Amino acid sequence: MDTPRRIYFDYAATTPVDKRVMDAMMPYFMEEYGNANSLYALGRDAYRALEDARERFAKGIGATHPNEITFTGCGTESDNAALLGITARKSPKGGHVIVSKFEHHAILEPAHLLEKRGYEVTYLGPREDGIIHVEDLVAALRDDTVLVSIMHGNNEIGTIQPIKELAAAAHQRGALFHTDGAQTLGKIPFDVAELGVDAASFSGHKIYGPKGVGALYLKRGTPFEPQILGGGQESKKRSGTQNVPGVVGFTKALELMLEDQAEESPRLAALREKLTSGVIERLENTEQSTDVDPAHRMPNIASLLIKGVEGEAMLLQLDNLGIAVSTGSACSSGSLEPSHVLLSIGCPPEIAHGSLRVSMGRFTTETDVDYFLEVLPPIVERLRSMSPVYDRMFGSSAR
Repeated sequence: MDTPRRIYFDYAATTPVDKRVMDAMMPYFMEEYGNANSLYALGRDAYRALEDARERFAKGIGATHPNEITFTGCGTESDNAALLGITARKSPKGGHVIVSKFEHHAILEPAHLLEKRGYEVTYLGPREDGIIHVEDLVAALRDDTVLVSIMHGNNEIGTIQPIKELAAAAHQRGALFHTDGAQTLGKIPFDVAELGVDAASFSGHKIYGPKGVGALYLKRGTPFEPQILGGGQESKKRSGTQNVPGVVGFTKALELMLEDQAEESPRLAALREKLTSGVIERLENTEQSTDVDPAHRMPNIASLLIKGVEGEAMLLQLDNLGIAVSTGSACSSGSLEPSHVLLSIGCPPEIAHGSLRVSMGRFTTETDVDYFLEVLPPIVERLRSMSPVYDRMFGSSAR
């Protein structure tokens, strides 16, 4: 039996490590393996590599000073640290916090913890277009608002938020502003000074860097209480021996992304449009999850609602044909609950269950898209033919 071709369409979940990134990391595993906090030569060499990477990373995101970058263990840690660390120092006795309803759980769960600690949290909903509108944030802001956290690019539906305008609105009411930039870093322009944010979170494995390393940008002067205590590494913001190979790899990955961004982003956007329009043309009762201008979509994420079928069933049948996709976000794919992101934009639960997220990346080709368009329609038609309710619910109507 022939082995099916393997096509990876889940770059929003994770990415393969680029060989050039691995090459940059290798010396710090086996040759320059010193602890960056040790005083002898091996340690000093590791420290220089760490600080060189910090300076380059800061430059890559438009930070004004290298010490505004704290390296962490992952994007989730960075999100947790931002929400918990900023509130703990700026308003330790409580206050008001705003997060969007469609944040990653790395923000939503710390927000729930803040509620247990006495903070009042407003979960701000996007509109049906998948965008947090500035006037909605303005209406939610209060004099006691401590912090606002709204992601730059949504990891599931791919909409890009007007962070510059949102941050300015928060600042006008005296609140600080954090954004989760894990999905947008390197893929679209991301400059912390231009956006005007006080804090931002990033993850190495989303941009062809290694897993197990992240970064937290904290603008100078931003109040912050460390959440991991110990030896005081990372300028006393995050204790623990630094992952020098990971930091070096993460920084190299960012530089490669920035080098290719001007050409790669439009290439991926064209593939996204071909895939999305191709699926909608071939399958009735199928649409994009949001109706928003392509300029406000991530170039690499296609979010589809295929009515009358379960996303999990499509995922497994596509996997049998060698195609890896996601239904909803990868971090919650084990849940049978509808996507909280889709629910937040008003998508009915029975339709949210039929979502597919197809995310493309550096190694995606037009041939891959053609193959997807060839194999998906028969899968959907077969599943719909087996459904006892499809004709009744969706046969002649759309959402």
